[in-house]
Amino acid sequence: MNILVTGGTGFIGGHLAERFASDGHAVVVLDNLEPFYNLDIKHHNVETGREAAAASDGSYEFILGDVRDADLVTDLVADADYVYHQAAQAGVRASVENPRKYDEINVDGTLNLLDACRDEGIERFVMASSSSVYGVPQYLPYDEDHPMTPVSPYGASKLAAERYACAYSEVYGFPAVALRYFTVYGPRMRPNMAISNFVSRCMNGEPPIIYGDGAQTRDFTYIDDVVEANVTLLDEDAADGEAINIGSTDNIEIKTLAGEIRDQLAPDLELVYEERHDADAEHTHASTEKASELIGYEANYTIREGVAKFIDWYRGNREWYEPLVRQS
Repeated sequence: MNILVTGGTGFIGGHLAERFASDGHAVVVLDNLEPFYNLDIKHHNVETGREAAAASDGSYEFILGDVRDADLVTDLVADADYVYHQAAQAGVRASVENPRKYDEINVDGTLNLLDACRDEGIERFVMASSSSVYGVPQYLPYDEDHPMTPVSPYGASKLAAERYACAYSEVYGFPAVALRYFTVYGPRMRPNMAISNFVSRCMNGEPPIIYGDGAQTRDFTYIDDVVEANVTLLDEDAADGEAINIGSTDNIEIKTLAGEIRDQLAPDLELVYEERHDADAEHTHASTEKASELIGYEANYTIREGVAKFIDWYRGNREWYEPLVRQS
């Protein structure tokens, strides 16, 4: 099958492109190489995708471009059977500084893809949404019926994008699914994430830094579970027109997570606390009952199992990955 992966040099997109190429599909990656974080990690993702294609019957093509370029998007969608839309301007905190950019990329860019999918006809459009669409929890875990009141421009832009996707699916009759990811982590993750920073600092004899009192909780989702959910949608149509949670069904306090990483790597270190950022969510915790019912989703990794696996990967890739974390 021909699969277009937007944002395919990013963390999740890179893993999806690698998996699809490894499975023998013809993969086209569209990415503008936005330097939100060090581009070396995105170049690694491109090489990993090419290696996966070379070792299989698949193919991998990287195209430097932007989802805001409607003509380019139309041309690429015309050749695709499936569109996996991972491209977005990331960053809850950064969205507070420049909300217009988030609207241009996350909303208008998504509309360019949806217009092309409507006009060309595709097997399925799958987009990355976010737990940020929920905002302040009225109850936990979040299920898909929870009120959606995002508290950051990033969350608002992702909510608008997924609502457009589901509306296009209903009105224009092509399959679209929005996956609400809950804090995805794992190999080749963005170097400025909490887990990568905790691991790096502890490995270098520096205390992990916690923003706020550390009582915030997160539902961290291991990348392999996210990839499996996406791969399932190549064949499964039960979620068409829906937005569904993809999480670990578990959550952990940030200070507990930092302490456990510290205990594994450098038990003599103290935890350090600094001022919290206002745009950060207080708690996230996913109910995945809907995903289980519709696509048979089940998280295979608890947070502790996934973190242990990430630490093993970090050790094996420390030479090239750690400098990126240290610069973030």
